[in-house]
Amino acid sequence: MTRYRRKGPGPTTRLLRDGLVRAGLIEGTLLDVGGGVGALSFELLDRGVARAVIVDASPAYLAVASEEAVRRGRSTTTEFVRGDFVRASDQLTPADVVTLDRVVCCYPFYEPLLEQALRHAKRGFAVSYPRDRWYVSIGVWFENAVRKRRANPFRTFVHSPPAMQRMIEGAGFELASRRCTLTWSADVFVKRA
Repeated sequence: MTRYRRKGPGPTTRLLRDGLVRAGLIEGTLLDVGGGVGALSFELLDRGVARAVIVDASPAYLAVASEEAVRRGRSTTTEFVRGDFVRASDQLTPADVVTLDRVVCCYPFYEPLLEQALRHAKRGFAVSYPRDRWYVSIGVWFENAVRKRRANPFRTFVHSPPAMQRMIEGAGFELASRRCTLTWSADVFVKRA
């Protein structure tokens, strides 16, 4: 949170925020899946979103996000749900916009995650993910090898962007914007009328 307060949101968070603003998806409710310390939620609340629900499996992240909500005077417009989104999704209500900033890469199989997230999205859907490039795959392989050596069970994954896009479009959304960094892509989709 110190870095966020000092330097603002990271690259993918900025790209998703700006894409949602350009698409006119900054009204109503937000469901921020894997929201971490709440950076994207706070950015969107500051731009017009009325209410945000941040879901994250990390109690430490949620504690920091909760403190930040109090500091910003957003404690009445921000709700925190601890747990794996796929498992907790049945307890959550749909939102105007659903965001997944750097979350898809944490799941070995993206399909259940996207299926549940899309089921909750009424008007907009935003997702950032590692680009499917050779150098990204090598970097992910190296990070996973280091984690394995340190007996850390966490792994990251690079999924097929065209397959994810087909799934999102199949749920009734169309691509409004795609912005990329060297290693990440940030896509914003709008529900077709």
